[in-house]
Amino acid sequence: MANIFDYLEWRCDVPLAVDPFNEVDNLVLSELVYTDFRGIASMDSRAVPLRDAADAFFQTHDREEILESKSFTARAPLLMEKMLEGERFRDVKLCWYQDETDTEQAMQFAAVTFLLPDGSAYVAFRGTDGTLVGWREDANLSFLRDTEGQRRSAAYLNRVGGRLDGAIHVGGHSKGGNMAVYAAAHCDMALQDRLLAVYNNDGPGFHEEMLQTEGYRRILPKLVRIIPETSIIGLMLSSLAENRVVKSAQNGIFQHDGFSWEVSRNRFVGAELSDASRWFRRFLSEWLDHNDEEARRAMTEIVFSLFESTGADSFREIGQQKWRSAEAILAAMVKLPRAKQQEALSFIQKLGASGGQAVAEYISSRIRKDLGRDD
Repeated sequence: MANIFDYLEWRCDVPLAVDPFNEVDNLVLSELVYTDFRGIASMDSRAVPLRDAADAFFQTHDREEILESKSFTARAPLLMEKMLEGERFRDVKLCWYQDETDTEQAMQFAAVTFLLPDGSAYVAFRGTDGTLVGWREDANLSFLRDTEGQRRSAAYLNRVGGRLDGAIHVGGHSKGGNMAVYAAAHCDMALQDRLLAVYNNDGPGFHEEMLQTEGYRRILPKLVRIIPETSIIGLMLSSLAENRVVKSAQNGIFQHDGFSWEVSRNRFVGAELSDASRWFRRFLSEWLDHNDEEARRAMTEIVFSLFESTGADSFREIGQQKWRSAEAILAAMVKLPRAKQQEALSFIQKLGASGGQAVAEYISSRIRKDLGRDD
């Protein structure tokens, strides 16, 4: 089945002047922002041609290691090679790369701006990067009206918008999609008028209060919300935008991987929302209705303190030492009241399901066995 790599091979010779920017182009750039551009571009540097950025990146990164990685987003840098093969993206420049992580504020933020050959720009926000602080920030969306990452996204878009003259696309994948919508809804009104489209690629929605704001209502006609047929992350919280459901070559939660979304010519292949996604949307809605903000906050603090007890910074590190991680989490969990143990265990299992983290499944099964929780 064709994906965005195939799309670049087929369509890269078709310039934007002939076939205007489309939903597939949007995903290409939303995935490319997962590339580590530190040392290549910055907020203070001039725009860097895509070819120079690719050359600089592969001077310090091993292509074979990228190919062997099992991460959803590790293949992102390889997009540059395909983009450089044709006229459509060959003259793209990137600028104003920003990448920050703040453990104390549970904030993981990264963004970059792509200057396109047609004179427009695409402001891309990165999704969750696999760090514990990144996933904590995702969980915080369930009870916080605004996260620090969201506020940074609005500040970034305003700053970039002040440096650009032309029209702007805004987008991101996963949490990056949520940040794109938040930034567009909170940026200056004059800048909102210059936005061509705001793309949320399987990213979470928002609390109802956000949906009623003037800023959100103003950008709603420009909002493009794309989710795979078995969407989990993209159905969290609420959105007023119509869902554009697309077919994926993967199953279950692994459909969150944008590289699995199927492409036909210059569009994604359409699909219907699966029964599993419909069930999850009902389940999550009921969970939010039955747990107030303080209950959600307390559970988030408990669960992530358990993960942090391992001393790891990311789920990848936890996965590399699953036995040690499970032991550390078990030692911390037994200190909790029995009711909290059950709640925390359930939360870890849900986190594993929503994040596609096999390590969460391993740890929850190990803890359930050791605590005698086979119910």
